[in-house]
Amino acid sequence: MTDFSMLGLKPKLLDVLKEIGIETPTPIQARAIPEVMNGRDVMGLAQTGTGKTLAFGLPLMHMALTDGTKPSPKTVRALILAPTRELVNQIADGLFPFIKGSHLKLNRVVGGVSINAQINRLDRGTDILVATPGRLMDLIDRKAVRLNETSFLVLDEADQMLDMGFIHALRKLVPMLAQERQTMLFSATMSKQMSEIAQSYLTSPVRIEVSPPGKAADKIDQEVHFIPQPDKLDKLKELLATHKDELALVFSRTKHGAERMSKQLQAAGFAAGSIHGNKSQGQRERTLKEAKSGKITVLVATDVAARGIDIPAVRHVYNYELPNVPENFVHRIGRTARAGRDGKAIAFCSPTELDDFRAIEKVMKIRIPIATPASWAADGMKAEPKPKPQGGRRRGGGGGGGPRGANSGNKPRGAKQGGRAGAPKAGGHQQRQKRRG
Repeated sequence: MTDFSMLGLKPKLLDVLKEIGIETPTPIQARAIPEVMNGRDVMGLAQTGTGKTLAFGLPLMHMALTDGTKPSPKTVRALILAPTRELVNQIADGLFPFIKGSHLKLNRVVGGVSINAQINRLDRGTDILVATPGRLMDLIDRKAVRLNETSFLVLDEADQMLDMGFIHALRKLVPMLAQERQTMLFSATMSKQMSEIAQSYLTSPVRIEVSPPGKAADKIDQEVHFIPQPDKLDKLKELLATHKDELALVFSRTKHGAERMSKQLQAAGFAAGSIHGNKSQGQRERTLKEAKSGKITVLVATDVAARGIDIPAVRHVYNYELPNVPENFVHRIGRTARAGRDGKAIAFCSPTELDDFRAIEKVMKIRIPIATPASWAADGMKAEPKPKPQGGRRRGGGGGGGPRGANSGNKPRGAKQGGRAGAPKAGGHQQRQKRRG
C-alpha cells in the first residue's frame, strides 16, 4: 500500500494530508488503517516516531465523519488515552487540522490546567477525546463526562502507561465504556504485562509489528562514552559546543537533576531549558515552544517527557544518565531521526551504570560503538568487585568493571564473545547471582 487514496479514507482527510505534505503512509499506517476501518481490534508494535498517531487517528476521524451525527451532552464517542500531558497535546495537535471546518468536536483533558474550562467543553459532547487517565478520572468523579457511549478506545504508548502506574485507572475506566467497542493498543515494547492487558481488553486482535521491540530508528547514529560520573558535565559541555546551533535533548533521571543541569548549562553560555514533572503545564508548553522556535538549543528532560516530545529538529539526544528500564532508552533516543531525518544518540556510562548499559544493549540486540574507552579501572573494581577464586582457578582475568583487555597477561573472559577494546565487563556479582539460580 503506497498511497493514502488506496486506503479508502474520506476526501477531506486526503486533502489535509496533501496540504501538510504527507504523501506516503508509513508501514504502521499502511497496515493498521485498513484493519481499523474493517472493525478489527489492533495491537500495533512500532518504534517511536513511526506515525502511530495517524495510524489510529485517520480511521477514527473517517468513521466519525461517516457517521454524521452529533454526540449527546457529556458523552464521548472515541477515547484516546496517553500517559503524559505532552503526548496528549501532541496527539491532539496532530489530529486537529483534519477536523477543522467539520462538525467533529475534538477535546483534550490533562492535569495542570483549569478543570472548570475542561468541564465546560465536555458538556457539549465530544467526538474524539484525548486524555491522561488521572485527569479523566477526576472529571468522571465530578460527573462531567460519561463513557457509556464510547465505542472506540485507543491506548497509545500503553507500555509507558503501565510503567507510570496507570494500570489501576485503566482497570476502572474500561468497564465504563460501551460493551460493543473497538479497541486499539499501540506500544513500542511488548512485556508480559502488556500481553496480559491485550488479552483482557482486546478481542481477537490483529497484531501488527513493523519493527522488533527495542529496535531504534535506523537513521540514529549511536555512541557511548564510558566516563566517571563527576566528569560527565564537562564532557557534555564539550560535545554540546560542537553543535551549538543544532537542537539537543539531554535526559536526566530526576526532576531536580534536570533543573540543576539546565541552570549549569545556562551559566556556561548555552541556551538551555528544562521540562519535568515539577513544571506547570504552562511552563512546559512555553519551554517546548521555545525549543521548536530555536530560542532554546538544549532541552533537559526527564523520562516523563520522553514520549511526548515531538520536535523534528532534534538532532542530538544525550543520555546523561542511563535509564534503569532498558526500553526507556529506546524511547529517549527515538526523539531524534524523526520524519525521515537522521540524528545522533550519545550515551554516558559511569561505573555504577554498567549493568544498565548491558541491559540496554541486550534489549536492542546491538553493540553500541565506543567513543570514549573506560579509564576508571580502580574505581570500577571498587564499584563492581571481582568474584573470589573458587577451587584455585582464576576467574575473569581481571577486575570486574575495568576496561576489557586491560590485563595483558591473561585474556579476559568474555573477550571471545565480541569483546571490544575499552568496553567494561559486567560485574562479577551478576555471575554469582546466576549460579545461585
